[in-house]
Amino acid sequence: MRDLGTTGDTGPMDLGGSRSRGPTRVTVAQRPRPRVDLAAVFGLTPGSTWAWATGIRAAVAMIVSFGITAWVIDPKLATLAALGSMTVLYEKKTPYAYRSAALALVGLGFVLAVAIGSLASALAPWAAVFSIGLTAGIATWVCAAWRVDKPGPMFFVLVGTISTIVPGGFIDVPLHAGVAALGAAVGWTVSMSGVVVGPRKPEYEAVARAFHQLASLLREVGGSDLDHAQHRASVAVADAWRIVLLAQTRGYRGTPEAARLRSLLRWVSDIHLATTQVCMARTTPMPARAADFADQMARAVASPSQVPDPTVLHELRRGMRPRSLESRLYGLLSRAASTARRPASEEAEDSRSGTLHEERHPALMGALRSSLSGQSLILPTALRMWITVTAAGAFGLWMGLDHYYWVALTATTVLQGGSVVLTMNRSIQRSLGTLLGVVLGALLLTQEIDLWTVVVLAGMFQGLTQLVVGRNFFYASVLLTPMALLLSYTAVPYPIIDLAQSRLIDTVVGSLFGMAGALLLWRKASATRLPQAIIAVLDTARAGVLAVLDQDVYVGPELRHRLRRDMRAALVNLREVYDSALGDAPRAASTRPLWPVVVATQRTGYLALSALALDDPEPVGTITLQRVDLAFIELMTSVAEQRTPRLGALPRLPSYPRIHMELRALSSAMATAVAQDQLAAEQEAQRRAQREQRRAQRDEDADL
Repeated sequence: MRDLGTTGDTGPMDLGGSRSRGPTRVTVAQRPRPRVDLAAVFGLTPGSTWAWATGIRAAVAMIVSFGITAWVIDPKLATLAALGSMTVLYEKKTPYAYRSAALALVGLGFVLAVAIGSLASALAPWAAVFSIGLTAGIATWVCAAWRVDKPGPMFFVLVGTISTIVPGGFIDVPLHAGVAALGAAVGWTVSMSGVVVGPRKPEYEAVARAFHQLASLLREVGGSDLDHAQHRASVAVADAWRIVLLAQTRGYRGTPEAARLRSLLRWVSDIHLATTQVCMARTTPMPARAADFADQMARAVASPSQVPDPTVLHELRRGMRPRSLESRLYGLLSRAASTARRPASEEAEDSRSGTLHEERHPALMGALRSSLSGQSLILPTALRMWITVTAAGAFGLWMGLDHYYWVALTATTVLQGGSVVLTMNRSIQRSLGTLLGVVLGALLLTQEIDLWTVVVLAGMFQGLTQLVVGRNFFYASVLLTPMALLLSYTAVPYPIIDLAQSRLIDTVVGSLFGMAGALLLWRKASATRLPQAIIAVLDTARAGVLAVLDQDVYVGPELRHRLRRDMRAALVNLREVYDSALGDAPRAASTRPLWPVVVATQRTGYLALSALALDDPEPVGTITLQRVDLAFIELMTSVAEQRTPRLGALPRLPSYPRIHMELRALSSAMATAVAQDQLAAEQEAQRRAQREQRRAQRDEDADL
C-alpha cells in the first residue's frame, strides 16, 4: 500500500509538506527531565491510580496469616507469616493459570530467604549480614531476568531480614521456613480468589489497557507529547501480547472466547501501527471522536454490548481517499468493533483469531543466561545491590547499631529507584517518610495495645501502603514504617523510644549507603549500553524493512509475528535504557544531546513495524534494496564508532517516504551529537590545561 497521505484530497499526493521540500517531519517531543525537587518528592506520579484492589488484598492476606500464626503457633513467629503473605503483591496482572505457578515460585523464594536468614543468624551476626546482601543480589537478578513486576526484590529482602532476628537456633530453621510457607500460601489463596468472579479478567484488562493507550496516542497526534505517547502505547500493546499469550492454556485456547480475545489483540496491534503511520504524517490534531471511539472499544473488550457505533467512523471517512492513511485507520477501528460485537460464545470466522505464533511458557533458564550478557543492565544492577546492601549491613554491625539489618533493608529500598536521580528522590522520600512514620508507630506502641489490635493495625497499614505506593513513595514510607515497627516489636520486644531512635538512625545511614552505591558502582552502565540499544533497534528495523521491500521474501504470519515481537522488545528496551542513562548524573550531561538520535531511531523502528502490518506491501528493485541495506549498516557502524554517518544519497522510497525522512533525520541528529561531544571534549581539555597552568603558576609563586 502506497502512502497516500492522511486526507481525502483527490489531487496530487499530499504528504504534509510543500511540493519541493517533501513531507513535513512532526515535532520532536521534549526529552524526559528527571530531577530532584519538591514535585518529585511530594507530588503524585502522573498517570498513576489508587491501587484499591491491591491494598485490600494485601490487608486481608496479612491479617489472616498474622492472626492464624499468632493464635496457633507463636506471636513471635507470626511476623514471618505476615511477610510471607506478601506473595499477594506479585503477578497482579497476569492470567490466573500462569499466576498460580508464578506465585508458587515467589513463595518458594520467600521460604528460601527465610531459611538462609535463619541459618545464618544461628551462625553469627556477620553471617546474617552477608545472607541479607546475598538475598538482595540474587533476588534483584532473578526478578529482573524473569520480568517480575513490582515490588520486585523488596519483600524477599524484607522477609529474609526479619528471619535473622526471630529467636531460634539451627533446630528452628525448618519451623521458620514452614511458617513463611504458611504465609505464602495465604497470600497465594487471596491473590487467586479473583478467579471465582472473573476468571479471564486479567486478559480482558490487558487488551482494554492497550485500547486506552491507543486512545491517548490518537489524542496526541499533532501534539507535543507524541513520542512519549507512542512509547506508552507500544508498551501497553507488548504487555497485552504477553498476558494473552500466557493465558493460552490447552483447554482454553480452542474456545470461542479465547479466539475473540486473540482477534481483538491483533486488531489493537494493527490499529496501533496504522496510528503510527498517521502520527508521522499528520501535524494537526485528529478528530476527538476517533480517540473516543478507541476508549469505548476498551470498555467493549469485556462487554460486547458496549461496542461503539461504527457510523461515527463512516462520517469521518467521508470524502477521503479509500487508501489514505486515515481512511485505513478508521476502517481498522470499524472492523475491530465488528469483532468486539461478537459474543464470547460465538464461533470465530476471521483469520485473526488463530493461535499465536509463540511458545506460551517463557524460557526461564534462557532468560537467566541472557541477563548475564555484556549488553544487559541486569548484572551490574544486581551486583550493585549485593555489594551496597552487604556493605550497609556490615557498617551498621561494625558501628554497633542494634538494628543493623534496617540499614541493609533501607539501602535495598533506596536502590530500587534505578538511576542516580531516582535513587536520590527515594532516599529523601524514605528518610522523611520514616521520620513521620516512626512518630506514628511510637505513639501506637506506647498505648500498650493488645496482640489482636497489632494484627489488625499491621494489616491496615500494609493495605494503605499498597494503596499509595504507586503514586508516591514518600506517603508509602509514612505508612510502611508503623507496620514495620509493629512487626519488629512483636517478633523481638524492645524499649519503644530506643526502637524509634534506632529506626531513624538506621534509615538515614541506609539511605546514605544507597545513594553512595548508585553514585559509585556502575554509574555509567546505562550510558555505555545506550549505543548498543540504538544499534539493536536499527538492526531489527533493517531486518523488517528489507523483508518488506524484497520481492523474493514471503512475509508469512510466523515471520511477521517474530519480526514485530523483536522490534517491539528492542524499542521498549531502548527507551528504558535512555531513561535510566538520563538519570545517571553527572554522566547524563553527555546523554541529553542523544535525545534526537533516540527519537529518530524510535520512529524508524515504528515505521518498520507499520510496514510489516501492510497487507500488500510494495517491493522495490534490487539496487534500491541494496542501498537501503547499506544505509542501515552505515548508521549502525557510525553509532558503534561514535562518528558522523556518511550516508550519501538515500533512495527515495516513494511508497515509504517517512522511512527515508527518519533515516535522514537520524543521520543529522548523530552528526550534531558527535559535534557536541567533540566540542565538549575540547572545552574540557581547555579547562584542564587552564587548571594545570594555574597550578604551575602557584607553584612558581611559592618558590619565589
